[in-house]
Formats: sequence, C-alpha cells, structure tokens
Amino acid sequence: MDAVRAFFNEYGVLLLEKTWEHLYISFAALFLGVIVAVPLGILLVRIPKVAGIIMGVVSVVQTFPSLAILAFFIPLLGIGKIPAIAALFLYSMLPILRNTYIGVKNVDRNLLEAARGMGMTSFQRTVRVELPLAIPVIMSGIRMSGVYLIGWATLASFIGGGGLGDFIFDGLYLFRPDLVIGGAVPVTLLAILLDYTLGRVEFYATPKGVRIEGGAA
Repeated sequence: MDAVRAFFNEYGVLLLEKTWEHLYISFAALFLGVIVAVPLGILLVRIPKVAGIIMGVVSVVQTFPSLAILAFFIPLLGIGKIPAIAALFLYSMLPILRNTYIGVKNVDRNLLEAARGMGMTSFQRTVRVELPLAIPVIMSGIRMSGVYLIGWATLASFIGGGGLGDFIFDGLYLFRPDLVIGGAVPVTLLAILLDYTLGRVEFYATPKGVRIEGGAA
C-alpha cells in the first residue's frame, strides 16, 4: 500500500491527464467509426454487388500492423493526436461496418414489406424498422470496436499522441514495472467500464420485444 500511495503522490495528476488523453483519442476514433460505418453498412445492404468489395478492403486494412498504420499517417498528418485518431478510426471500421451490414440485412423482409404497405418511405423504414431491429447486432460491433480501441490507443504514445501508453512505454524503456502497471491497469479498467456502459446503452436502446428475443443485457 505504501508503494501505491507513493506512486499516486508522484504521478497522480499526470495519470489523470494521460487517462483523459487516452479517452479522448479512443472516443474520437470510435465516434468517427460509428458515424461513417453505420450509414455505410446500411448503404451496402442496398447495393450488395459492392458490399463484398468494400468489406474486403476494410478487412485488409484491419490486417495491417498498428504501428505501420500510425507510421503511414505521419507524413500526411504529422505527429500527435490527429494521426493517432485517424489510424484508430480505420481500425474501428470493420466490427461496426460488418455488424451493421449483417444486422440490417437480416431484418425480416416481411416486416419491411408491411412497412412499405403502410406508406412508409425508405428513410422511415430504415429509422423505424431496420435500425431498431438491428440495434443489438450493431451495438455488439460498437462494443467490440470500443474495447479494441482502448487497447490500441496505447500505441498513440509512439507518435506523440499521449495517453496511458506513455506510462507503459516509459516503464519499459526505464525498466520501471510500477510505470508499466500504472498504465496497464487503468487501460484494462477503462476497457471493462466502456464495455459495461455500452452494454447498458444497448439494453435500453433495444426495443423490448427484440430485447427479449435477442437476449440483450
């Protein structure tokens, strides 16, 4: 306990600052991933001939090493948080895009025909029928992406993006296990907290009938 107290006395303020930077980088990338991948996933359901190509390209990007993606953005965007967010945004795309595509595509066509028969426009059918029914699958992709990003955001330290990776890599360079643990434990806790929070969002955003059938919790 004395060692823990001493660590917080020395690094407490810096730890809060790095935690905020870590959350900022992760949430910015996740937000960009959601606002791009969800509409794109819905669009791909409408143009299935293109869907396979787009999914393939996004899947290939996902296989690139994280450091290679970060290095790719340095000549374009320099160093700091912006290239880190751009790289993490690319990594966030696949789980969200894939789950949105699958969730919307698997909506019962009979329900869509019934909505069309009621005079709903394409936009109304998307907002009132497809998205509510696909929410559990879409949120599953967002949760997966969010947890991944919390971990991947530690690499932002390599290009001056800040975050808890600064503690981890400084600890490795200086042979300071306390710094490594001081960075790794908050990252783990943030990932668990984010997954739980998004799980609750999924639960309350899912219509009750779908919630019961899909078992969202």
